[in-house]
Amino acid sequence: MKKTGKVILVDNDPHVCRAAGQTLELAGFEVFCFLEAEPALEEIAPDWPGIVVTDVRMDGIDGFEFLNLVTQRDPDLPVIMITGHGDVTMAVEAMHNGAYDFIEKPLSTKHLIDVVSRAHEKRKLVLDNRILRARVEEKEGLESIIIGRSAGIAQLRRTILNIADTDTDVLIRGETGTGKELVARCLHEQSSRCRKQFVAINCGAIAETIIENELFGHEPGAFTGADQVYIGKFEQADGGTLFLDEIESMPNTLQVRLLRVLQERSIERLGGSRLIPLNLRIVAASKKNLRQACEEGQFREDLYYRLNVATIEIPPLRKRVDDIPILFALFLDRAAQRLNRPVPDITSMLLHDLMQRRWPGNVRELENVAERQVLGLEVVCSLDMEEAESNGNTVSLGGKINAFEKCLIAQELERNNDNITATYKSLRLSRKTLYYKMKKHGLLK
Repeated sequence: MKKTGKVILVDNDPHVCRAAGQTLELAGFEVFCFLEAEPALEEIAPDWPGIVVTDVRMDGIDGFEFLNLVTQRDPDLPVIMITGHGDVTMAVEAMHNGAYDFIEKPLSTKHLIDVVSRAHEKRKLVLDNRILRARVEEKEGLESIIIGRSAGIAQLRRTILNIADTDTDVLIRGETGTGKELVARCLHEQSSRCRKQFVAINCGAIAETIIENELFGHEPGAFTGADQVYIGKFEQADGGTLFLDEIESMPNTLQVRLLRVLQERSIERLGGSRLIPLNLRIVAASKKNLRQACEEGQFREDLYYRLNVATIEIPPLRKRVDDIPILFALFLDRAAQRLNRPVPDITSMLLHDLMQRRWPGNVRELENVAERQVLGLEVVCSLDMEEAESNGNTVSLGGKINAFEKCLIAQELERNNDNITATYKSLRLSRKTLYYKMKKHGLLK
C-alpha cells in the first residue's frame, strides 16, 4: 500500500501505542511509535512532512509540555492530543495551546483515522504553500537584482538559480558593464555559502608584482617588509566564494598556481611550506573570449577547461533593448533618491533614442546616462550616425518605427502589470490589434 503520510505516535501505554499504530498503518500511514516524548522530539524538525499524535499523561515530558516543544520547532505542525482522563477544561486548554484536535479514549478507529487524515491534509497544504512561497520569494528576490523581461535575462536568472547551490566553479562571460560581479554575487547569495564571505578581486587592476601576494598571502619573513602573517584572498574566502574578475589579465605564472588550487583545494602562503586546505567556490569572469585567448597563447588551455565547467553568458544591452525602459526608469529613481533631486520625466522620444544606441558600456553606461539626466546635464541620447555607419548598424526608418512601437507597448504592459485590458485601453487599441502587435514584437509570454 502506498503510504499517505507520516505520523509520530507517542503513548506510554504500549498496548494503546501498538493498537493505534496498527490502525493508522492499515489506513495507509507510516507510523513511528514512541513510549516517551524525548526520543520522539528528536525526530521532529521544521518542515517535518507529517503530524504528531500524543497522549496527555506521560512520564517525563507530559503531553502539554511536548505540545509546547513541538510548536516551538514548527508552529504549523498539527498535534493531536489523546487522553483517558479528558474533560472540557483540558480540551479547551489543549486547543488554546495550539493542539490541532483532542480525542478521548477509548479511541474510535473511524474517528482517529478521520482526524489524522484531516491533520495530514492540512500539513501537506502548509508545506506546499511554504515551498511555493519560497520559490516566489526567491524569484522575486532575483528579479529585483537581475532586472529585465527579455528572454536573455529570463534565461540568465534561470541559470543562476539552477547552478547557484552547487560547488561547481563558474565562468562568467560578458562585455564591460554587463554586470558580471552582480551575477557572481547572486550566485553566492542564492547558495548555501551565503553566510560566509564573498571576496572579489580584479586581476586586471592589481600590479603583477603584488597580485600573487594578494591572493595567497604571506608568512613573516617571506620578503623584505613582511614582518607578520598576511591572509590572502583565497583564505579570506574560505567557506564562501572568491570572484576573480578579468581573469584573462592574470599573469601566466599565476595561472599555473591557480590551476593547482582548483585541483587540490589548498594553498601555501608565500614564504610558507604548510598546505592550507580550503573550502571555497571560484567564480571567474572575463570580457574576452578565453577560447580565443588560449589559441593566441594568452591564456592556459588547461586552466580554461578547468574553469569552463559551468558557463554563464550575460547578454549585452544592445541584445536586450526591451529592458532599456525598465532599467532606465529604475536608474532614474535611484539617482534621484541618492542625489536628492526630482525624477525627470521620461518622454517617448527619449526612450526611442535610448533604444537606438549601441551601448558599448552596456548597463553601466545606461546608469551613467540616467544620473546625468537627473543632474540636468546635456545627454546625447540620439544614435551617433558615424558610429552606426562604422559598425554597419544603420537603422532603417521602418526599423526605428518598429522599435519605438515595441518600446511603447512594453512600457504600457509594465505600467499595467501585464493587464491586457488596461493596456489596450490606455493605448487606444482593440484587444485583437494589441495581441497582433505583441505577437509581432515577441512580447507574448
